[in-house]
Amino acid sequence: MAASAASAAAAPAATRAVKDGALLAVTEKPTAPIEGQKPGTSGLRKKTSVFEGTPNYLENFIQSTFNALGEECKGATLVVGGDGRYYNTTAVQVIVRMAAANGFARVWIGKNGLLSTPAVSAIIRNREGGAAVGGIILTASHNPGGPDGDVGVKYNTGNGGPAPEAVTDAIYECSKAVTALRICSALPDVDLAAEGRTEYFASADAAAPGFVVEVISSTADYEAAVLPCFDVPALRKLVAREDFSFVYDAMHGVAGAYASSIFVDALGADPSCLLNATPLPDFGGGHPDPNLAYASVLVKKLGLTPRGERDEAAAATAPAFGAAADGDADRNMILGRGFFVTPSDSVAVIAANWEAIKQFRDAGGLKGVARSMPTSRALDAVAASLGVPRFVVPTGWKWFGSLMDSKAVYGKEDYTPFLCGEESFGTGSSHVREKDGIWAVLAWMSILAARNAETPIGSLVSVEDVVREMWAKCGRCFYQRHDYEEVDSKGAHALMDTLRAEVAAFKGPREVAGVSFTGCDEFEYTDSVTGDKAAQQGMRLFFADGAGRVVFRLSGTGSVGATIRMYVEMNEKDPSRFNADAADVLAPLVAAAIELSHMKEHTGRDEATVIT
Repeated sequence: MAASAASAAAAPAATRAVKDGALLAVTEKPTAPIEGQKPGTSGLRKKTSVFEGTPNYLENFIQSTFNALGEECKGATLVVGGDGRYYNTTAVQVIVRMAAANGFARVWIGKNGLLSTPAVSAIIRNREGGAAVGGIILTASHNPGGPDGDVGVKYNTGNGGPAPEAVTDAIYECSKAVTALRICSALPDVDLAAEGRTEYFASADAAAPGFVVEVISSTADYEAAVLPCFDVPALRKLVAREDFSFVYDAMHGVAGAYASSIFVDALGADPSCLLNATPLPDFGGGHPDPNLAYASVLVKKLGLTPRGERDEAAAATAPAFGAAADGDADRNMILGRGFFVTPSDSVAVIAANWEAIKQFRDAGGLKGVARSMPTSRALDAVAASLGVPRFVVPTGWKWFGSLMDSKAVYGKEDYTPFLCGEESFGTGSSHVREKDGIWAVLAWMSILAARNAETPIGSLVSVEDVVREMWAKCGRCFYQRHDYEEVDSKGAHALMDTLRAEVAAFKGPREVAGVSFTGCDEFEYTDSVTGDKAAQQGMRLFFADGAGRVVFRLSGTGSVGATIRMYVEMNEKDPSRFNADAADVLAPLVAAAIELSHMKEHTGRDEATVIT
């Protein structure tokens, strides 16, 4: 893969040569397929107890991945790293031994086993000109960690992005047929605490190593990819303002490994701006999901209630800007003083203010934007005002990758620089092929820096000001997501079938729970670049002639049972209603959707587990 940014310039690490051919001896260990190893939206995620308690559970999935790659493994370089959760360092050692046995020539591992998901993408794309064939990321993203939490494994391909369905389907098929594990059992554990290169030779007189393990900086390649996207001097000027203060909550995830060097060293912020910046195997006992419910410390510090409403007393002394990351640092939450920015509004605001971002400005402006289908339609309105192509794709970051690669890889329309986002607190651009939480935070800071370049001290243009300006131009999309977690899988699928029956039987508008129900369908998608198709991507219910919309879909990121996500949206053009409470505005749609879906009948639930 051709490099899309300069590779990190790092001092050469120490090299150690080991000339003992016995260490590279390959053992074939018998195994049998394990049911249920089908990758979801973001790889394979299961409870830690499944990985630890099921013999060969990890090994089977890794071998199936390598079997699916086939000849691509031979002589290739593989990137390995993760979010620092419990079990990851054990998994790294297993993957290294299996990579050696399956023909890889070299493995790059983040120091201490740590690499954020966007960092893996940057390393695949940029290090040594894009030498890596792909990477294995050990993360369950925003899911809890620890012995009672979750473990996740996913494969990213040579463009740095999540494996497309053709690859994940091939992995799953291999998992149903795997009978042997190839492993170099004698290879010693990698010292993950120190950067360095170890060369293993098949014999004492071998001219070249048969296998190389390099422990590399967890941060250098990522910083080399992300910092040039922004005007760092302008960001330093913003941070230095007397009337600007901010807090960044890494939630004890891998973002903590990057926060100090970027926000403190590069931008000049005081170290006290960082919360929970030490990566921990159990995320400090917390749930590393950057939303109003789980980032409660940050939410309170920014002067907000758990519902995202302004707490006047707390807001009076709150920082001007706040942000949070998830476990693997690909998600973000943006907060202003006493003001919550929905993820859907966040990506729309970035698009509306593209000129503030050096990456976009240097390239002459945005050439394409996209959102996942459940994400609100705020981005649509902004894209229309800019005259920029807009795409609506299924949930899953892999669907954005082909649009970013449209010209460079497929010889079609050029959509880069490209901006995309998901309602699940994911935002990113074409600098990598993953969502990137820190990039999104720097994009927001760039907007504030540009808007305050000439603003007198004491008159700071705020996060709320910037969002309300977008509402004034494009209208407000009131939006909520209701998650029904760990629902019985049969009940969840029965609910979706009930909605499919509603689509089949729909004969025209009617009133449901006092709301005009005007249409419904099931979202399907054909990739305009690759021709790939995706069916059954969510049920859409339309109300009030399309101004209101409710989407139902089953999440692919849970580890137990099923998670039903219900996305509720109402588009409002009347400025006099912009200050209405979102819960009040959306309550009639929620009631109608629950009635149409027979939620209580299928799930036994009276209310959602989490509302964001």
